[in-house]
Amino acid sequence: MSRFQVTGTEKLVGALKENADLDLVKKTIRLNATEMQKKAMRKAPVRTGDLRRAIKLRMADGGFTALVRSEIEYAPYQEYGTRFMTGTPHIRPAFHEQSKQFKKDMSRLMK
Repeated sequence: MSRFQVTGTEKLVGALKENADLDLVKKTIRLNATEMQKKAMRKAPVRTGDLRRAIKLRMADGGFTALVRSEIEYAPYQEYGTRFMTGTPHIRPAFHEQSKQFKKDMSRLMK
């Protein structure tokens, strides 16, 4: 399972509570997570389609946390590769692409 974690969220949430409507923050998080999920699904290698269908989005912490992950046992081998095959990254590139948009969206909310 591929996993990414963003640190410093406590400080961000504190600033957002002062400067932004929390419902808009939750909608922004969900929108960006959904876009990341779509990008990861498009980038996933397809033989049977199982890997693509296994990429799921789960919201947590009352909508302030989104988890996009592949729930199939061989996903880490596809993402990172093995000593016998090179990986086909799909979660990491989707994360890096979407994080830029997410930062812009959150900055817009903070103003």
